[in-house]
Formats: sequence, C-alpha cells, structure tokens
Amino acid sequence: MADRRGLLIILSSPSGAGKSTLARRLRDWDPSIVFSVSATTRRPRDGEIDGTHYRFTSEPDFKAQVAAGEMLEHAHVFGNFYGSPRGPVQEAIDAGQDVLFDIDWQGAQQIRNSALGQNTLSIFLLPPSITELRRRLESRGQDDAETIARRMQKSWDEISHWDGYDFVLINDDLDTTEERLKTVVTATRLRRSQQPGLTGHVRALQAEFEDMT
Repeated sequence: MADRRGLLIILSSPSGAGKSTLARRLRDWDPSIVFSVSATTRRPRDGEIDGTHYRFTSEPDFKAQVAAGEMLEHAHVFGNFYGSPRGPVQEAIDAGQDVLFDIDWQGAQQIRNSALGQNTLSIFLLPPSITELRRRLESRGQDDAETIARRMQKSWDEISHWDGYDFVLINDDLDTTEERLKTVVTATRLRRSQQPGLTGHVRALQAEFEDMT
C-alpha cells in the first residue's frame, strides 16, 4: 500500500484562461503527476501514438466499456466518442500517483459522481475579466472574428459552472496562480481520506501507549 492514495486532479477553465500553461507548470513542479490518456473512437492522426496521445479503440468496444462502468467520464464530440478509462487511473492512484485531467465541467461532474469520486480534486480557473479573456484569444492570432465569438460564448457557458468545483482560482497573475495551485494540491494530498496508513499508525500509537501504562 502506498503512503498516500493518489488524486484525480481536474483542471478546467474557459479557453484562454491559462489552463494549459498551468497544467504544464504543475507537472514541471512534480513530474510524478501524469496526464490521463483519453480513449477515443476517432482515427489516429499523423504522428499520434496509441497509448501516448490517445487510446484508440473501436466504437463497439468503447460502448461496451461504458456499459460495463469502465469509463470515468465520456462524451460524444463531432461524431466520435471520447472518454477516460477507469483501469489505468485506478492503478495510478492506488500506487500513490496523481492523475491530471484536462476536461470540461460535464466531464468533471461525471468523474465526481464515479466510483473514484472521493479521490478527486477539482479546480476551476477564472480569467480576471471578460475583456482580458477576449484579448488573450485575439492575441493568439489563430482564429477569425466569428470563431472568437463562438469561443467567447462557449467560455461563458464554462464559467457559469464555476460553483461545481472544490477550488476556484482567478488567474490574474500566472506566477501567483501557480503558487496557489501548488498549495491546493499539497494540502489536498494531506487530506485524511488520501492517507490510508493513518489508521494503522494510530493503532500503533495506541498499542505503544497501552504498553507504557
């Protein structure tokens, strides 16, 4: 048994709020944190490796896993299924390893309601303002005005579910938010439910106390 049980760290935010950057910094801080590799029914793209970028599977196999309760969360997006297999995540957290999920509020809700829900740490990132969020999207130079408008609408839909998370961080300064994120992870790792060895330790203390009296 590991000294502690691993966490399912859920990091969500609207597009442009800094989620990808903070996820990368979190793993730089602790390389033992691993990304959850999603399963998908879409075909691999050039350069994608099965088991690294995605776990590629057929639609019948995917649906069978969902029916068997082997997916922590799943969704149907643009004609393909995506989901988070339970098995690899269960193995990781049992070994005391944290697993990072980059998913939206719907996926986060499904994981919290799953068999592993008690091991979740959900964090939502808010932008300092809508104006700043739009500026960040425009500064990428990747999308036209129509696409940015759609992203902004989707961003507001994401923001409207902020109150379904354990912690909410306003990302007005990247370095400050990074430190707060690391503090949240560190504190949650010490949660009583994440330390399976505590009961045995307390029993040992009790036995020692009784021997002395």
